[in-house]
Amino acid sequence: MKDINPQQVSITCDDGVTLYGTIYTPLNELKAAVLIGPATGIKRQFYSNFAQFLCRQGFAVMTFDNRGIGQSLQGSVKHNTASIVCWGEKDLPAVLEFLKETFPTTQYHLVGHSAGGQLIGLMPNARDFTSFFNIACSSGSLRNMKIPFWFQAHFFMNLFIPLSNLIFGHTRSELVGMGEPLPKRVAQQWRKWCNGRGYVKTEFGKAIKTHFYEEIDIPSMWVNAVDDPIANDKNVSDMISVYSNTRYETLTLDPKENGLKEIGHMKFFSKRSQALWQHVIDWLEKF
Repeated sequence: MKDINPQQVSITCDDGVTLYGTIYTPLNELKAAVLIGPATGIKRQFYSNFAQFLCRQGFAVMTFDNRGIGQSLQGSVKHNTASIVCWGEKDLPAVLEFLKETFPTTQYHLVGHSAGGQLIGLMPNARDFTSFFNIACSSGSLRNMKIPFWFQAHFFMNLFIPLSNLIFGHTRSELVGMGEPLPKRVAQQWRKWCNGRGYVKTEFGKAIKTHFYEEIDIPSMWVNAVDDPIANDKNVSDMISVYSNTRYETLTLDPKENGLKEIGHMKFFSKRSQALWQHVIDWLEKF
């Protein structure tokens, strides 16, 4: 059997910023095209095993690095001006347009991981998706986190981020196992939103002048895990409420019921969690 041959591509956003991504093309009949929206500070390579799995099931898949992250970091992270708002307003729309141009006669779905599902409502072309499937996607509200993780979250958001930005000019997330180094504005917005209510809603009328959250009425699935201290049930509900007109379903996974030691916030995409990936296939094949 022939193996998949991923293709590296570059995408130009409407403000001239270049992003880098990887396209996985099925060897046989194309069922649909899937855009994987990455979590904050997570490089596209993290999703490669999952992307290959979807591709072998007949789905074209696009992974990418947000501006300021991984290969899409241009120059020093210290001087990078990326923000989370830019990821939703500029990066995601550009990548979706590229996916549409590459596979022009199919349906498009988003699989969003954490921030990758939070930002759909900033995309002017969001309604080009047939559905979205969000994993560990929530408001990340600190007030809904349980002790002892509550202390860890407050340390990172309210001590580590400001101190790191002050000393280094950016957030050295890699020092505490929180993904890639983050541009200063990304970390500042992340901190503000997790300390607020409704995550992205804290910027409505401020950094966010126009949004489409209330217009999105496409079907959505929201999946979290009982051992995820960030995307707990309260925070998932908090985020769903921002998408006030979406038609949604929810699913909470228990690692023990799936023969796993841990799912948490990140390990849905681990190769060891491959048994969970059928949930995505089952969802996509509804459409």
